[in-house]
Amino acid sequence: MAKKNQKNNNNNESIDLSALESKVDQLIETVNNLTVENEALRQQQGALAIERADLIEKTELARTRVEAMISRLKSMEARS
Repeated sequence: MAKKNQKNNNNNESIDLSALESKVDQLIETVNNLTVENEALRQQQGALAIERADLIEKTELARTRVEAMISRLKSMEARS
């Protein structure tokens, strides 16, 4: 009877160990996937930051041109 219990315990430990190993493998795969996704998101964030800076610069340039046009129109109006 003691041998049977010992055999069951060993079998249960083997099953538990296999389940744990499977879960660890899944966690490793999840970490690897998240690492890849994180790197892609960082690259995307960098590209968007560059695009944002470019758009801000273009907006400022457009604002300066519009303000210059308004000033010219006001001076033309004042001369009339």
